Amino acid sequence: MGYYDDLETRDEGQRAEALAQALPLALSRAKTAPALARLLRDVDPDAVTDRAALARLPVIRKAELSEAQRKQPPFGGYTTRPAAQFDHIFQSPGPIYEPGRREGDWWRLGRFLHAAGVGQGDIVQNCFGYHLTPAGMMFESGARAVDAAVLPAGTGQTELQVRAAVDIGTTCYAGTPDFLKVILDRADEMGEVLAFTKAVVGGGALFPSLRQLYADRGIVTRQCYATADLGNIAYESEAVEGMIVDEGVIVEIVRPGTGDPVPEGEVGEVLVTTLNPDYPLVRFATGDLSAVLSGTSPCGRTNMRIKGWMGRADQTTKIKGMFVRPEQVAALVARHADVSRARVIADRRGEMDVMTVQLETAGQGVTMPRRSWTR
Repeated sequence: MGYYDDLETRDEGQRAEALAQALPLALSRAKTAPALARLLRDVDPDAVTDRAALARLPVIRKAELSEAQRKQPPFGGYTTRPAAQFDHIFQSPGPIYEPGRREGDWWRLGRFLHAAGVGQGDIVQNCFGYHLTPAGMMFESGARAVDAAVLPAGTGQTELQVRAAVDIGTTCYAGTPDFLKVILDRADEMGEVLAFTKAVVGGGALFPSLRQLYADRGIVTRQCYATADLGNIAYESEAVEGMIVDEGVIVEIVRPGTGDPVPEGEVGEVLVTTLNPDYPLVRFATGDLSAVLSGTSPCGRTNMRIKGWMGRADQTTKIKGMFVRPEQVAALVARHADVSRARVIADRRGEMDVMTVQLETAGQGVTMPRRSWTR
């Protein structure tokens, strides 16, 4: 099928030369954003031309971004253009606000979809949410970049999802890893056969058993690692050996809680610097754990590889593609005077994410039942 572009097969010298040019430009642009201007006030962009120099810059954490947004809504001074100059403004749980643009493939998902074999002639059933959160638009943008048609299906409404898939003949599923199984199970119940041969997933872990379940039904499944803030970070190719870092970001693996890079192969926290000129986050701490996978991919793509998602460096967790944060649990307790403590447990049941909320009340003799939500 070929590569998305020539960037994917650059040699080490070409990558180093490109980085030496891109980093100073990205940092100069970043310093036009008020919050980043303060953070990087002592940084000379022209002196930051390689990974070693980048590793000396401060780390931005999600909590800092959230606090800045509360003080200076909606983006906390981290964007290089005012809110009204973006095409979309999204709200993720927290709440955290993220910008978006229609211009080009702003989140860079097209590279991932191309690597997954999606392109002209495909119809993508996009089951990521279009309401408030950006995932639906992120994958739609990527589908446009590879000339695929899109059914903007969104989440839920499983019977309607099956009906549309049958009537339209959608060939590719896009969504969280486990919702495809829900659609397939409902299709079986309805006696319908779907035309899915490809699946592009994100927003949660693709467990080997689930990948095999889809493979047994003739569906080739590939996953990406993307966030609302950063766009595409890394993606699987046909080699399915780790995840290849996207060409529009710089990934570092550091010791959790610090900005210090760990040796190759050691597990650490993922930091990402994005070259997006509109939202140029620098050394942004994702809270996710991973490790560098040595060597280059057998598929021929030469960029750095990571081993994929290997856990969290904090107590935040993702359930059905949405983050649940400790501060949200704390807010739940604060809103209810009869609740003294709360705990959220993320688990798997029948290839599905399950969230159980346990509440402890201050009153004696009062029992609060456990409640769990499944799609």
